[in-house]
Amino acid sequence: MSRPCRTSVRTCQSDVAAVPGRDLALLSSIVGDDETVLLAVRPSPWYIVLSSLALLLLILVLTLGLAWMARLPWFPWSDHQAFALGVMVGFFVLAWRSFDWFNRMYVLTDRRVICRRGVIRVILFEAPLKNIQHTSIVVMVRERILGLGTIGFATSGTGIFDTWWESVREPFKVHSIVLEAIERYGR
Repeated sequence: MSRPCRTSVRTCQSDVAAVPGRDLALLSSIVGDDETVLLAVRPSPWYIVLSSLALLLLILVLTLGLAWMARLPWFPWSDHQAFALGVMVGFFVLAWRSFDWFNRMYVLTDRRVICRRGVIRVILFEAPLKNIQHTSIVVMVRERILGLGTIGFATSGTGIFDTWWESVREPFKVHSIVLEAIERYGR
């Protein structure tokens, strides 16, 4: 496990992930002065593509459909316009997912688990380590190929997972750090 550190910005350099300078302000706004950050990670940049795959496939099918319909005499657009529209919508989807990726941060402190996400509507989930009852790792095939995984957290009193750390690099290593923190600080 990466050793906890106490610095003015409450970050640690670890083998799993280091917090870049641009994230320090965001991290310091989430974490209290009396907490120690054990781990601060973002989803892998592959999150942008992986979370967009289904929507990009739908855009491709609709674009091909519009391009095919452009051959019919009564439709007012050309196949070039259909492809241009498809490319623009695809770029918009990827840009939106990029903003989403940029605003996601997963933090483990000596007191709580934190998940911050959202572009327009920011959602901040935090749960004390003592309330974490179950954790889970989900590694889909597409994530396994890229060395990624998703970690779920369930708190006491709920029958579902309350939050997910999506597309995390080295998910089994991150999960072991989380479990060790729960055992050490949460019990």
